[in-house]
Amino acid sequence: MIDKKSPLIPNQGYIPDYFSCEDYLKNVDRINVVGGAIVSGSFQGFDQTYLIDALETLGEKFVGVTQLPYDTTDDEILRLNDIGVRALRFNVNRGGSEDISRLDYFARRVYDLAHWHTELYMNSNQLSEIKTIIEKLPAVSIDHLGLSKSGFNDLLSLVDKGVKVKATGFGRIDFNPIEAIQSIYLFLAEDPQLQNETM
Repeated sequence: MIDKKSPLIPNQGYIPDYFSCEDYLKNVDRINVVGGAIVSGSFQGFDQTYLIDALETLGEKFVGVTQLPYDTTDDEILRLNDIGVRALRFNVNRGGSEDISRLDYFARRVYDLAHWHTELYMNSNQLSEIKTIIEKLPAVSIDHLGLSKSGFNDLLSLVDKGVKVKATGFGRIDFNPIEAIQSIYLFLAEDPQLQNETM
């Protein structure tokens, strides 16, 4: 949620329009939305005030995905967990989050402490550089089908290791999302055991 009460950081000159929790509730009033995920954007940096407010306003069926610096205290992580945060986000594609060099350490730390998964917003054509780290993490997902067709095979190789892929952000990708989802589904269908582990 984009609220005037919380600070915004211009990202490559971009600042989104304000869109409060109240605006959101008005927009979904007729479609019976019962829950969802509130995800920190690059323009929100490490600020948690908007997320805390949104989780309190929208209720316990909503969870938070946040960006944090690697030296965030255990107490702060557990406090955020108590209010509904369930994942740590690395925004490699647009910035605003912790540096990817901290991925292995921080992903393991939040998992061990609060059982959070780590979410990666990054282009799949960059996956080959850190694939060996990603595939060994305890719980990780990749946003928006990996964004790029050129790295899709690397994405599939991580699916083979149990990494989850989010079918989101269709307006941001450079390939047909239906074909990509079908490819992932068929890839999983070839190995029932892997399908059970990944779904």
